[in-house]
Amino acid sequence: MAAKFGAGPFFVNENITLTWGEHRGEPTNFVHSSAYGQWGELMVEFFQQEDDSTNTPYRDMYAADQEGLHHTAIMVRDMDEAFDYFERNDMPVVTRCSLRPGASVDFAFIDARKTFGHMIEIYPISDGLLGFYSRVRDASVGWTGEDALRRV
Repeated sequence: MAAKFGAGPFFVNENITLTWGEHRGEPTNFVHSSAYGQWGELMVEFFQQEDDSTNTPYRDMYAADQEGLHHTAIMVRDMDEAFDYFERNDMPVVTRCSLRPGASVDFAFIDARKTFGHMIEIYPISDGLLGFYSRVRDASVGWTGEDALRRV
């Protein structure tokens, strides 16, 4: 993306672990890494599942040796309201996860494959998330291609 389309730079967060997770009604505890960068007005996330868990939203679509568009993402004001909306529109909530001890749902995946051909990730709007997104966007302004990968 950086070399071909000028997207970036990308901020890499490796080996992200969950404090709890549920996928299709069963516990899940997948580990993943993500790289976040800006491509014009669009934030791009590349992710990779780092473990061999099979009960994950990623393995619903791709085997360990496959890749492709997995999800789009949106921030929502009310997670329960968003869950209800998607469920009513035949897009079931399949994954709920938290990254922080004692937290409610930090992010979730909606199975929108019948409607859009991919999952939708939703997460609640927060100052921390908005700040991180601003950091990624600000780094892209005037970026000339150096240091394409950076640590979070």
